[in-house]
Amino acid sequence: MSDFPSLAGQLLLAMPGIGDPRFDHAVIAMCAHDEQGALGIGIGDTLEGVGLHALMQQLDIDPGAVADAPVHIGGPVEMQRGFVLHSLDWAGEDTLKVQPTWGLTSTLDVLRAIAAGEGPRDWLVALGYAGWSAGQLDDEMCRHGWFSAPASEALLFRTGPRQRWRAAFEGVGIDPALLAAGAGTA
Repeated sequence: MSDFPSLAGQLLLAMPGIGDPRFDHAVIAMCAHDEQGALGIGIGDTLEGVGLHALMQQLDIDPGAVADAPVHIGGPVEMQRGFVLHSLDWAGEDTLKVQPTWGLTSTLDVLRAIAAGEGPRDWLVALGYAGWSAGQLDDEMCRHGWFSAPASEALLFRTGPRQRWRAAFEGVGIDPALLAAGAGTA
């Protein structure tokens, strides 16, 4: 890994003009970042017409009394693969604990626990992920495109998906309306 500190546990925010429409106003909850590469789950947008109940029914899980919820666009990689970001009051056998704010589980046990009313207090479901090969994200962080910001339970679980980008910038004292779409030259 380069001199860049690990971004696991942070939010990665796409800057205006990032150049890739898949990441326009993206908010990515970074779950892993080390010398092997990086993995994050997009939490800034949801899939149209796909809710938690429909997803659970496709997986033969009775949703029980859990309220229907949107399913997030986790990223452009493996859109058929599901992930649940959740509070740390629940952990399954394969839960990755992302300190200090959340866990990441990609096995069906978390959906079954949520449906049974025995799952984590806070959670969100996503399909797909954003991934970077070894050193790739570090290189991207040195160029115009990404900004890291602290994550919080409020941003993850109590802020609407389309409000997270603005709220994350404002949380560190940046007015996103003042961000430029390109880098300057001297």
